[in-house]
Amino acid sequence: MTPASRTGSAGLRRNDPAQYDDLAGEWWRPYGPFAMLHWIAEARARLLPPASRPGALLVDLGCGAGLLAPRAARLGYRHVGVDVGAPALRIAREHGVLPVRADITRLPLAAGVADAVSAGKILEHVADLPGAVAEACRVLRPGGVLVVDTLAATWLARLVAVTLGERAAGAATRGIHDPALFVDRRLLREEAARHGVRLTLRGLRPSATGMLRWLARRSPEVRMVPMRSTAVLFQAYGVKDEEVP
Repeated sequence: MTPASRTGSAGLRRNDPAQYDDLAGEWWRPYGPFAMLHWIAEARARLLPPASRPGALLVDLGCGAGLLAPRAARLGYRHVGVDVGAPALRIAREHGVLPVRADITRLPLAAGVADAVSAGKILEHVADLPGAVAEACRVLRPGGVLVVDTLAATWLARLVAVTLGERAAGAATRGIHDPALFVDRRLLREEAARHGVRLTLRGLRPSATGMLRWLARRSPEVRMVPMRSTAVLFQAYGVKDEEVP
C-alpha cells in the first residue's frame, strides 16, 4: 500500500487493510457499511457466464467475506477467494468459499487454472496495478472471462467516493480509500491487452428508486444499473484470447 497523508478510522492510514479486520462483523449486514458491495457483487455476477463444465473454477480476487459466494454457486462454479484479511476469509469459508490468504499481485495459483476471474472493488486498493492485472490474466485460462469493478482515477470519483461518500451516514468508512490508488482506465485496458484480455468498460450506479427504498429500510437490495460515463464506479470485462498461454 502507498503512504497516505491523512488517517482514517481508529487512526489508521488511508487504505490500511486493518480497517477491514476491524469491520469483519459488518460484511453481511444488509444496511451496514458494506451494503453497496453486495449490490455490486450482484452486478458483477451478471457479467459472469454460467460454468461451462463440471468443476469450473472462479477465482475471486479481493473476496472479502465472500459476498460473491451465493452468485458463484448459482452459476455453478467452485469458488476460490483470495484476500489478505484472515477475519474476512474465515467468514468467507462459512459461505462455501475455498479461502486463500495472499496478495493479489503474487497469487499462489497455477497459470490457466481459472475459468473466470473476478476482481471486485479491489484494484483501487492496490499500489501495483500492472502486477495485479498481470496475475489476474495469468491465472485465467484462454477463453476465460475477467470481470472487474473499481473506481476511476478522476476528480469526480474522489468527490463522490471520498469527499462525499465517507461523510454520508451509513456509507463508506472514513479512510477506507486512498484516492491516489484509484484506477487509470487507459492503463487498465493497456495492461490487460498486453496479457491477452481486451476489456470493455461501462459505468455503474445504483438505481434511484432502489436507493430510495434502501434509505427508507424498505428493501435490502439495490439494483446497480449500467451508465455511459465511467468517471466514477465502472466495470471492465473481457475474454482472454485463445492463443495466449
